[in-house]
Amino acid sequence: MFAKLKYMKDLRSQAKTIQNVLAAESVTVEKGGVKVIMNGNMEIISLSINEGLGKESLEGMITDCLNEAIKKTQRLMAQKMQEMGGLPGLG
Repeated sequence: MFAKLKYMKDLRSQAKTIQNVLAAESVTVEKGGVKVIMNGNMEIISLSINEGLGKESLEGMITDCLNEAIKKTQRLMAQKMQEMGGLPGLG
């Protein structure tokens, strides 16, 4: 029983370490006057919008930028997890 508790504590520690590493990383996506910067924990750090965009164009550009930033962040997360050895027991 104590071995399982230690294992869970170790997993939690590894997850926290990975989370801290990812928080220090960021991805930037810029399309048509919209710029999104997202950290490795998928939190939006910055959103810049060109004031000259129309409403329809603006909605599409924001959606595209956010979706691309999420995909890039997911790839970054997978890469960092792989570099750090991942979390045992999740494979």
